[in-house]
Amino acid sequence: MATSTSPFADPEDAPVVAEAKKEVLETEYSYTERDVILYNLGIGATETQLQWAYEGHEDFSPLPTFGVIPQFSASSSLSLDWLPNFNPTKLLHGEQYLSIKAPIPTSGDLVNSARVLEALDKGKAAAVTVIVETRDKHSGQLVFENQQTVFIRGSGGFGGKRSGSDRGPASAVNDPPKRAPDATCEEKTHTSQAALYRLSGDYNPLHILPDFAAIGGFDKPILHGLCSMGIAGKHVLQTFGFFRDIKVRFAGVVFPGETLVTEMWKEGLKVIFTTKVKERNAVVLAAAAATLIDESVKAKL
Repeated sequence: MATSTSPFADPEDAPVVAEAKKEVLETEYSYTERDVILYNLGIGATETQLQWAYEGHEDFSPLPTFGVIPQFSASSSLSLDWLPNFNPTKLLHGEQYLSIKAPIPTSGDLVNSARVLEALDKGKAAAVTVIVETRDKHSGQLVFENQQTVFIRGSGGFGGKRSGSDRGPASAVNDPPKRAPDATCEEKTHTSQAALYRLSGDYNPLHILPDFAAIGGFDKPILHGLCSMGIAGKHVLQTFGFFRDIKVRFAGVVFPGETLVTEMWKEGLKVIFTTKVKERNAVVLAAAAATLIDESVKAKL
């Protein structure tokens, strides 16, 4: 863990936050075509979609939300021990923003740089946003930027800001328009979805061990939020084309085997979307949107 002057310093920050922002955590991530296929399958790509499932296909590529995978070790390892009464079991993944800065290689060596972007005192809780820049290890080219917001119950009271700054598409409210969706995609997850997705790097036992899920108050293991985000991103891609950024708020849980329904509204180059569990009519992704690269570009189905 290195320290440096933070580019995100804010005069309204409490001293403990100002110090936390100076910490920089760097991790490395190397991957092959096998990891790309594993991720694509983990968010529902099938054996008939060869551009996502077969490394020899002329258009073989990672699905765009693969960008959340290389950064995971960095964003999940940045210390939050500076928060008062910090307890990792009280942490909830609130929001995720991914910006794709360059074409995604089908294999590579990447370097992540993670640091605290913003920390808000919500009284009885804290909201902390971590920013991770992911670069090509050899060229230094920026490939991804992720912003991950977590809520930690019981860790408020440290002072400083209570309301967040405008972070553009990363913090946009994305209220759906007052009209019927322009497009809807429906996809049934399989009961082994979480068991497969965890092999892309998130080994939290909440997603595989029934006893651990029960401790969290769930009847059975739940699907990773980033898996639901990837499935919804795939729906946007298949319907409207490639996007350069995507943001979601995690509003509920999905149990493997349930059906996800993504409702989409196109507003210029922005696609606002909401994802629900069909069987329970429960919203699981809200305040969500993706920014299209070019509205004339259509995904190859």
